[in-house]
Amino acid sequence: MTFIKYGIREGYWGDRHVGAKPARLIVMGVILLSVLAGIALMVTAGAPRTMTALIISMLVTLAILALITTAWKISVHQAVSAGACAMLVQTYGTWMALGFILVLLVGWSRVELRDHTRAQAVAGTVLGTIVAAATFQLAR
Repeated sequence: MTFIKYGIREGYWGDRHVGAKPARLIVMGVILLSVLAGIALMVTAGAPRTMTALIISMLVTLAILALITTAWKISVHQAVSAGACAMLVQTYGTWMALGFILVLLVGWSRVELRDHTRAQAVAGTVLGTIVAAATFQLAR
């Protein structure tokens, strides 16, 4: 968020949503580097494997989102919220699937704010769920 706020203050992008593709890719690159640094620190410090797997899942999901963003504005909000729910289900059981109600609300808000189309929100939800769940399962 500090990097995004800096970009707003310097006039590189207009708001915290960073809607323009070139700026969005810059922000995603910085986030990817930050997550990589976090993973290195976690491994070095001996963080619990489940926690490291969660962050690795975040990295893989974000990398795929960045690739897709070069051609199409997929919903990162949806991918992140759906991926988090999927990993909670894997960790704590099926009752955590109730969290997908919140994912639906996030998706509705992204469409209602006209920041994404329904297709972009649905694609983000599907991608986040599948990629995060698969990566988390492999990494833990």
